[in-house]
Amino acid sequence: MNWYLAVLKNYAGFSGRARRKEYWMFTLFNVIIAVVLSAIGTAIDTQIPYFIYLVALIVPSLAVMVRRLHDTGRSGWWFFISFIPLVGGIILLVFLASEGKPETNEYGANPKLAPQAG
Repeated sequence: MNWYLAVLKNYAGFSGRARRKEYWMFTLFNVIIAVVLSAIGTAIDTQIPYFIYLVALIVPSLAVMVRRLHDTGRSGWWFFISFIPLVGGIILLVFLASEGKPETNEYGANPKLAPQAG
């Protein structure tokens, strides 16, 4: 849960690097919360809480994805590869799951060497 909160605290931070654990733990908690809100919405016959949550998390989700791409040595503009039908999403998933560059790159120092969030 600390990884999720760390991303929310840095909700609009598009600079720097995010390690794999930070990105995937945020994604895991994001999916869990979205599923719970969707189930609650189905039970009360409205999806308004679910859609409010999705809109509120657009910027933090994009920010952590850009920082994750930075960790792999790629620009955040690589996000747009996901718009290529069939293969774009797969390529982006591979980039996001790849090991980060161990050395300091143009986006900052290796986040694994920095103090941990959780």
